Amino acid sequence: MGVVTQQNQELADPGMTLAQYDQIISSMYDAVLETGQLGRLLKKIRELFKANYVTLIMRAEDGTYNVPMLVSGDIAGRGDPDGEVVYLSYGDETSPFNHHEPDKVFTVQDIMTEQQWVSSTYYLMYCHPYDVFHSLGANITMADGGLLRFRISRPRSAPMFSETDREWCRLLLPHLRRCTEIHTQFDRSESLGSLYSQAIARLSVATMVLDETGAVLELNPVAQAILNSSDGLKLVGGRLEAIYPSDNRELQRVLRNAASTDSSSGESMTEAVSISRPSGQVSLGVVVESIPSQELVRGKGRPCTLVYIRDAAGKSLASTIMTKRLFNLTPAETALAMELANGLSLEEAAEALNIRRNTARAHLRSIFSKTGVRRQTELVRIMLNSVVALGGVDETRDAHCGTGSLSRNAS
Repeated sequence: MGVVTQQNQELADPGMTLAQYDQIISSMYDAVLETGQLGRLLKKIRELFKANYVTLIMRAEDGTYNVPMLVSGDIAGRGDPDGEVVYLSYGDETSPFNHHEPDKVFTVQDIMTEQQWVSSTYYLMYCHPYDVFHSLGANITMADGGLLRFRISRPRSAPMFSETDREWCRLLLPHLRRCTEIHTQFDRSESLGSLYSQAIARLSVATMVLDETGAVLELNPVAQAILNSSDGLKLVGGRLEAIYPSDNRELQRVLRNAASTDSSSGESMTEAVSISRPSGQVSLGVVVESIPSQELVRGKGRPCTLVYIRDAAGKSLASTIMTKRLFNLTPAETALAMELANGLSLEEAAEALNIRRNTARAHLRSIFSKTGVRRQTELVRIMLNSVVALGGVDETRDAHCGTGSLSRNAS
């Protein structure tokens, strides 16, 4: 391998102390929990290495194109006063660094001579315009087979990276790997949790998460709509209460039992309560479940109780598009089936849709033929028990559903 030569051969030393190293490591693990901290981390690395850019190229695998690239530095003169990260798309596989030995710190001079470097297409297209001349970095292998590309760069006027720089970089690699893997696990958990939450919302199930005092920490749009109606349940001082005193006493008893359950064993307590509604509609069904916890240290404000609420009077959140596709119905048949699933009689549905009763009966006979049922009650049952509601809600239907549909945006 050739060696990059430079008029100024003075080796650079970031002069990093153990305290500064500790700050960087702390910032890495802070960024795992809060992505907004990532900019501060990259800025600290950039400052300590006297670099003009620090780059992380994520999810890079052989054959992958346009993977996310996070850059800390003055891209296109935008400046970086607060350590914010610029998110770019990395799609060039001609980089001479891509296939360097994994998990080994390298510099340009480990790979090619200065003449080869300055005449390379990669340098001329992607480095020279941004005054990137000296590069220090590594290709970090991940447990799932992915690759994290870490790059620190300096302008041509700066000293080349020293052995001290290499050593500090080498010490950062295992922490970068561990933090990225932890963040990936969190991201997967959050994605799955979001999908489960959306599925529950599409089934018209309201959910609330309460702490040990009964204060509501989180709630989905369906739950918010029920509270907004003030028809059976309400929030008082941020805590869940029933409208009627007798119902509220029972509800509070159940909530206290759930909060006092020792969930460290992984077991949960589940109770149900019926909440009457001033509107006279069918009562709200409420299920209260304690949340199992593996926390080693108990603190205040932790998720303690999960509350499920089902409004039996609420309309179906099923998508007309999914209903049509699942049962091969025409638009008119789909509209009728949806009204029947919402509890209307055939006559009421015909009136709501502004069609003749004979027309509604003809549509119903066709629906029976396509779905394989013989009675209207069977049709409603298969509609409510099918996967239609899990397919999402179409916006054209949302505009006509009213408050009984609760919050359609939950999906």
